[in-house]
Amino acid sequence: MKLRIRLPQNEKLNRTLKILGNKYILTTLIFIVWISFFDGNSLLERATVANKTSKMEREAMYYEKMVKDNKQRLQELRTDNNNLEKYAREQYLMKRNNEDIFIVVE
Repeated sequence: MKLRIRLPQNEKLNRTLKILGNKYILTTLIFIVWISFFDGNSLLERATVANKTSKMEREAMYYEKMVKDNKQRLQELRTDNNNLEKYAREQYLMKRNNEDIFIVVE
């Protein structure tokens, strides 16, 4: 059975101040606060950099996918003249000499 001694409020406050008055504990607390908020490599700065890094990694994955898709599309256009003609007609509205183009806007 544990015996608990209740200290009056003033004694608890005095005990806390005595612990915080210890130069080693005080130095450690100041060091932790300094590293956490004021240092060039603070926790806040590290969180910001980690957020930017993850955003850039997502962008890099998106652009790699776009490059892959565009390379595949380019390969298709280089190998098949029908695909090249279809692409030119759809993207650049090109036509043959004896054709008329009608553009329907919805």
